[in-house]
Amino acid sequence: MTDASQRLAELLTGSTTDQALELFDSLPAVGLDQLIGQWRGTGLRTGHVFDGQLEAAGWRGKNFHSTEDVDPLVFEQGGRPFRVNPSLLPLGAGVRYPQLLGRPAVMRTSGRLLPLLKTSKPQARLRMVEYRGVVTGSMVYDALPIIDHFRPVDAGTLLGAMDMRGLPEPFMFVLRRSAD
Repeated sequence: MTDASQRLAELLTGSTTDQALELFDSLPAVGLDQLIGQWRGTGLRTGHVFDGQLEAAGWRGKNFHSTEDVDPLVFEQGGRPFRVNPSLLPLGAGVRYPQLLGRPAVMRTSGRLLPLLKTSKPQARLRMVEYRGVVTGSMVYDALPIIDHFRPVDAGTLLGAMDMRGLPEPFMFVLRRSAD
């Protein structure tokens, strides 16, 4: 296990945004070709308003088919994956009213509504973007003010930082390469 992998394992038990960004900043840039593929995702709990929200809704991960064809949000229900149009999610409401996000009734309702937001079209693109002083592989959402920036922890693991206009800190997450 590399030092970065060891540090990530420690952070997965609980961390702060500053600790997660310290690891992120220590990692090298990732090229776009290294991103292509299917990735399973999990949030990195840092106290962010979005912590646990994706997982509670059945988030599976992201699919990078090519630099022009990206599924930024893949969910799973009943063992079946489906792509969601992120521009239809009420992310702004979650930022304005964070106290609603963790409520069981809201989570149950949002989980049931997700299949209504399915899409068959790509919703993002991959580009090299400078973030925190390093030009690295990043995912630019087509219809939202969000860019996900990636750094490789090891050959099959990425640390991601979701930079969204209106949020003072990034939402941190981990992607692991998936064979399915």
